[in-house]
Amino acid sequence: MNVLDSRADDDIDEILDYIEDRRVIPIIGEELLWVEDAGARIPLYAYIARKLAQRLEIPDNALSPHATLNEVACHYLASSRSAVPADIYRHIRPILTQAQLEPSEPLLQLAGIDRFDLYLTLTFDSLLASAIDQVRFAGEARTLQLAYSTKMPDDLPAPRDELRGPVVYHLLGKLSAQPQYVITEEDTLEFMHHMQGKSRGAVDLFDALRDNHLLVIGCTFTDWLARFLIRIAKSRQLSQQRDEIELIVASAAADDANLVRFLHHFSPRTKIRSYSPVDFVAELAARYAKRVSPAPEAPRPGRPQTAEPQTMEEGAIFISYTHADDRAARALGRFLEEEAGADVWLDTSQLELGDDWDRKIQRNIKNCSYFMPLISASSTDRHEGYFQREWKWAADRSMDFASDAPFILPVIVDETPARCGGVPDQFDRAQWIRLPGGEGTEEFRRRVVNLIRDYRKRARP
Repeated sequence: MNVLDSRADDDIDEILDYIEDRRVIPIIGEELLWVEDAGARIPLYAYIARKLAQRLEIPDNALSPHATLNEVACHYLASSRSAVPADIYRHIRPILTQAQLEPSEPLLQLAGIDRFDLYLTLTFDSLLASAIDQVRFAGEARTLQLAYSTKMPDDLPAPRDELRGPVVYHLLGKLSAQPQYVITEEDTLEFMHHMQGKSRGAVDLFDALRDNHLLVIGCTFTDWLARFLIRIAKSRQLSQQRDEIELIVASAAADDANLVRFLHHFSPRTKIRSYSPVDFVAELAARYAKRVSPAPEAPRPGRPQTAEPQTMEEGAIFISYTHADDRAARALGRFLEEEAGADVWLDTSQLELGDDWDRKIQRNIKNCSYFMPLISASSTDRHEGYFQREWKWAADRSMDFASDAPFILPVIVDETPARCGGVPDQFDRAQWIRLPGGEGTEEFRRRVVNLIRDYRKRARP
């Protein structure tokens, strides 16, 4: 099956929930790269293999119709005793330079998912970094590129949660003057062997791979490579219990019965799907854009329409919520603005691309008048998510308030019982409010008006 279906819908919805929480690392393979040649679209690495064969003077009839780089290299090395691998590597850079490559549409779509801050690629080209620079920085080269090598592997500049800009990590090496990137199957074997050793380095990188969900797209794995890569990334026996998932999407991913059987029995948290990676990325990007940029509502009569503020007004009410409660959060925000005259800030809709996410959130929680967490089955049942950080920061700030000065105003938006657990202790000490669907009431409006009045009195110099 190479089309998207209802199972793909479920896979995309699940991975989007994790993306929203900034808990997904995409791993990109060669199926998402191509080049236009003589009016035809050709897979980039098939194109490189063909051009390499020409440079090495290997006749066309000596190779299979869809020869890989490994096949070309093996044929060349077998053709002469004097042939050495270094002869192969020096031809690769001019091939890429002369091709004048541009990022493919799937790479541009992945670059637009701005909650991806760390990307892994199994290719040695720079097209993914170029796509991110093009989409996020108007073409300015601001994406950090790092690479693994068997001599001195790069590590992330900081733990993944502290990254301050997008990073593309070339797990199998990056194009360079030195042969420290993968062309042959032997190269792959050496890289994988080194990554399993005690001196593999790149501690922060492998910690990130271990602790996050992995979305593997367009990687043409052999059975053994898939097993080794997942085992190395997870840093523990695959049959051991873990919360994180791995979703492998490629055009023929599930055709290898042995790999499917192995994952089913020994790595149940790994899903392997034979979807078109191009179609999958397009659908993923479209749904992500819809989540973070919902369609604007029709103007309301008698109320002037103003642009959504780019930064939080000092003393605004901070509404914290999970994606599942988006509709309730927006309904509550409208009610507070229109009926109570409050300034409101909803975190996921107003962050600008490129903002330092954590610092802006923390600053807004520090400067808001009241913190309003939305309590629901979606929030109390989830043990991970970015909103958990917001709740912790708000709970920490609440400890600076006098016992009679409310700061946290929990709002229950479904049938979840009050004092249900799953929230910081400071929330339990606050007065909870039940507003199904985020729809406000007159009693709630009066309370908010009084709270805003009290805040303004306290804030007066």
